[in-house]
Amino acid sequence: MTDIKVPAIGESISEVTLLKWLKKEGEYVERDEVIAELESEKATFEVNAEKAGVISLAVQENDTLKIGDLLARIDETAPKPEGKPVAAAPVKAEKEKPAPAVTTAAVTAVPNDIKATPVASAIIADKHVDPSSISASGAGGKIMKDDVLAALSNPGKLTGGKALFNRDEKREKMSQLRRTISRRLVEAKNTTAMLTTFNEVDMSRIMEIRSKYKDAFKEQNGVGLGFMSFFAKACCLALQEWPAVNSYIDADHLVYHDYCDISIAVSTPRGLTVPVIRNVESLSMAEIEKKVVELAGKARDNKLSMEELQGGTFTITNGGVFGSLLSTPIINLPQSAILGMHKIQERPVAVNGQVVIKPMMYLALSYDHRIIDGRESVSFLVRVKELLENPDQLLIGKDPVKTLLGL
Repeated sequence: MTDIKVPAIGESISEVTLLKWLKKEGEYVERDEVIAELESEKATFEVNAEKAGVISLAVQENDTLKIGDLLARIDETAPKPEGKPVAAAPVKAEKEKPAPAVTTAAVTAVPNDIKATPVASAIIADKHVDPSSISASGAGGKIMKDDVLAALSNPGKLTGGKALFNRDEKREKMSQLRRTISRRLVEAKNTTAMLTTFNEVDMSRIMEIRSKYKDAFKEQNGVGLGFMSFFAKACCLALQEWPAVNSYIDADHLVYHDYCDISIAVSTPRGLTVPVIRNVESLSMAEIEKKVVELAGKARDNKLSMEELQGGTFTITNGGVFGSLLSTPIINLPQSAILGMHKIQERPVAVNGQVVIKPMMYLALSYDHRIIDGRESVSFLVRVKELLENPDQLLIGKDPVKTLLGL
């Protein structure tokens, strides 16, 4: 009999929560097969079977466990059932199956911002169902066939089949990750002298560059040209000019970094995670974009390692992807500052005495006033604005013409 125990996953982590059993009591498992998912205060990780055999579960889902606690036992002497299928093969194949092409009927029947399968779209068009009244159960909010049928079979009820004037409540235990997020946010508010300064940036030049070079960039590098690489590069140059923004307090010392490890805030169904891109100042635009895609994918799939979540000298968060026009982000301790990106919105602005329409974005820099003075915070944000509005300077950090003239 082999005992499977909760593994040690970090020096500061003493307990985890069992999110889900991937194997049932008495089921035969292969060696190295994933049997459970655990969640710590920082990330979700998998537990593998150390031996092949019949599994006996020792704890239940949502139980809080200490490091070293018994998870399960495996009887390696048990015979392997004949014709045992490979675990999870059908599910994996289904996930990797390419999405079917959307038919013409689906496009004309469902608005572009509503996602639905071709069959669901056909039923919506035939029965004239309002897509907004359907509770989507598919991945990423996609409307499935059964969702449409459920809406049709429950007339006079709200989304999800709930009765009108429903007053039901649901109580569920907070996850380790959500509890940690709550604790750290309150700690940041209570232990720092946090202020926020604002500015706005004209995104015209960056949008022109993306429009002109996005196809060639993707063809050459295999990744799209997004906004994050521009912002990360601009922040790195500004951080090197204003090192206080790239520092933190350690007891009665100030620790300054000569490198830029940029934390990228990623929202997942389980909560906010902040993976780190190391030495961004040394990466190319393509390398930054590839790393952003990699870390965001791992975050959504709960595959981030502890190393990818630890450290970071400065954070960038993008509330604009959710439509936020302006916000005050909270510092990611022990860092001293965080930059908030927001929605790009066309607005009238004055240029040379004339009112013109420009794609504008508000920027917000929250900072710890114990370390960063007003002059430094405002100058940092103004420098980021200057670099974003003149992306030619991102290559060497200076105006090319002034550099040529030695000014």
